[in-house]
Amino acid sequence: MADELDGLLAEYETWLRVERGLAPNSLAAYRRDLRRYAAYLRRRGVTADVALVDEAIVAGYVDELEQARADDGERRYRASSIARALAAVRSFHRFCVEEGLLGSDPSGDVGAPRVPQGIPKALSEAEVDGLLDAVTGDGPRSLRDRAILETLYAGGLRISELVGLDLGDVDLHDSIVRVFGKGSKERVVPLGRTACAAIGDYLTTGRPELVGRRSSVALFLNARGGRLTRQGAWLIVRGVGDRAGLGDRLFPHVLRHSCATHMLDHGADIRVVQELLGHASLSTTQVYTKVSPERLRAVYEAAHPRARAGGNRSRATDARQ
Repeated sequence: MADELDGLLAEYETWLRVERGLAPNSLAAYRRDLRRYAAYLRRRGVTADVALVDEAIVAGYVDELEQARADDGERRYRASSIARALAAVRSFHRFCVEEGLLGSDPSGDVGAPRVPQGIPKALSEAEVDGLLDAVTGDGPRSLRDRAILETLYAGGLRISELVGLDLGDVDLHDSIVRVFGKGSKERVVPLGRTACAAIGDYLTTGRPELVGRRSSVALFLNARGGRLTRQGAWLIVRGVGDRAGLGDRLFPHVLRHSCATHMLDHGADIRVVQELLGHASLSTTQVYTKVSPERLRAVYEAAHPRARAGGNRSRATDARQ
């Protein structure tokens, strides 16, 4: 049975959609988080007046999420999920303050769990080569798929940025592409020879066969001639990855992560990589500079004179000293 809290949440969701212009996927995530929060508030006796919510109630919600366990005893919610849930709660309470329903935000001083910042699991250079080589054939879809993979890896693009590209955004003569990232921020990204060649082949031979009755300015088209969607592009990447034997190694940003990691491995300046990826903060790019234990061991064994086989001084040499 609906109550006043449901009505307020519906108003907030409308505000997110109209005023903030959130995409459907983002709206769905907020809706899930806030439905869970509303169920918690009702258990605490809050069904109408959000002014009853204080810092202790919000902190109790975070604690409840941290203590939740699945049937096997494992934590039900990861730290990142709890942090996201708290962010949704804070946004909701700020909305209530702006609407005059609250005098202050009760969630403002509630701390979120620390989210461990792991190393993005990039593919090795050999695995990227295998992925790119897994696209075979010269049909229009094969040419498109090869151009998609080459562009994602060459420019470190997000899939959403890739499918948003129009024909006029690509300049093969100067080997650059104009990208609109988060917040519609524009940046110019260079493309290597291989990516330019793949895009050129697609534009010359592949795309003309995909164009539908209604002309489209989109660079990458689906089988019906319309703009390829984010989900469609991801399915293409995943399908090629399965053929390359990568399976679970793939995720939507895998080629973006791999681009950044490989450039830094080869000595690229971190600020150049930041500009390439469109990161607003250098700290976001710095996660790629963290060295995994496996890479640390490999570099140590390759570089330290007493870690390599035969690198130790002989006992005879030691005895003479």
